[in-house]
Order: sequence, then structure tokens, then C-alpha cells
Amino acid sequence: MSIGLFTDEVIDHFSNPRNTGEMEDANGIGDVGDPGCGDTMRLYIKIEENVITGLSFKICGCVAALASASVTTVLVKGKTIDEALMITNKDISDALGGLPEQKLHCSVLGEESIRKAVADYRSKKTTGGEAYICYHAYN
Repeated sequence: MSIGLFTDEVIDHFSNPRNTGEMEDANGIGDVGDPGCGDTMRLYIKIEENVITGLSFKICGCVAALASASVTTVLVKGKTIDEALMITNKDISDALGGLPEQKLHCSVLGEESIRKAVADYRSKKTTGGEAYICYHAYN
């Protein structure tokens, strides 16, 4: 069963969003927005030993934007950085049982926020607080 344009999965994530709010100990933050409709999303990630162990989000947007943000956190949690970067807006839409064509841009917020949060994490590792050194040993 679905309600209007939206699937049961969309309604569920809208009615019961997962992983909402600010994350105090995030080590990566991804801010994205869609200037065409005004939706904005902030994704917080916590990465430990190359695995995304925690996520949360803040959103300003429509039903599809909220549902897309919520399902993004579900899809990403527990993945390695490389696995998370492989998640596309189509994966996000598919996990919601599909989005109406005019709302597909909402799933793009999820994909872009993952990439920006990981980029933020990596920039902090190379330029900020923690030292990040690659060492290759050859025999």
C-alpha cells in the first residue's frame, strides 16, 4: 500500500526517521543543498578504523528529503568508507521503494552528503588534528 505519490517505505522513514539530530563527536560533516527547491541536509559521520560507526542528520525539506536522509543513514552505517562512497542516489531511491520523478533530486542529497562528509573527514586527517601518514615498506 502507498499513500499518494509515496511508498510505504517513504512514509515509514518520514513518520519514524532514523538517526536524527546533531552528533557531538562527528569526525566528518557533509552539508548539501538543492538551490532549485531549497532543501538542505547536514550529514554527520563518525569513522573508526575506516568503518562508519555512527551517523546522524539534520534536514530542511519535504517528505521525500526527510525519508531520503533517514534511509541514507541506514544504508551507510557499518560500511567502510569505500563501500559508503559507492552508494548512489538510485540506491537511496530503491531502498525507499522508489521516488516520484519530481522528487528524485531528494535522493541526490543523500549521495552528495556522504561524499562531502567523507571529504571533510579526510581533510581533517591530512590537515588538522590527527596526523595521517602513508608508509609503504618494500623488501
